[in-house]
Amino acid sequence: MDRCRCKNREITLFETIECVLSNLEHEVFPADRRVPAAVALILRHGPAGPEMLFIERAKHKGDPWSGDLGFPGGKVEMSDVDACSAAKREALEEIGIDLAAARYLGCLAEITGATLPVRVTCFVFALDEAPELTLNGEVQDVFWVSLADLKDLNRHTLTPVRVKGEMVHYPAVIMPFSGKPPLWGLTYRLVKRFFELLPEGIL
Repeated sequence: MDRCRCKNREITLFETIECVLSNLEHEVFPADRRVPAAVALILRHGPAGPEMLFIERAKHKGDPWSGDLGFPGGKVEMSDVDACSAAKREALEEIGIDLAAARYLGCLAEITGATLPVRVTCFVFALDEAPELTLNGEVQDVFWVSLADLKDLNRHTLTPVRVKGEMVHYPAVIMPFSGKPPLWGLTYRLVKRFFELLPEGIL
């Protein structure tokens, strides 16, 4: 199992992540017209090391994230107790994962959309076992990617994206599976921030 040293004792990777996230000081942004949303960054220990879960969104006309890779998540509804509850609800609705049984590790600082008026909070969870997944109509695929592959700089590139009629190149990560679109945009930024928080040499 992946381990690191913290406070002179050996602890697991997930314990380290929980420790790091618990010590973050989050800037509180004033309310504005951006739509609040929440996503779930889900981790597990895979056969070859720690892995992160991604969904591939179904292609729908008019959906700004149509066909993109991302985390389970969506808009925070009035019926949600809080943003974390929204992330859990969306994960259950979209892919059938009940995060009430998962280990909650903490959350990343809120980020805002570069081209869309959204503000997203990312909540981090760890699973002891990978449950059976049930996809709804918003998701066409779900898969796990090793943290080693995500961190591999040979997979980092620039990908062309059409924004408001113009082709713009954004930082992205090429997935280790054929036929998958590159990881870019908000989810790329969240993954990048997640890795920036990890202690050097932990992976």
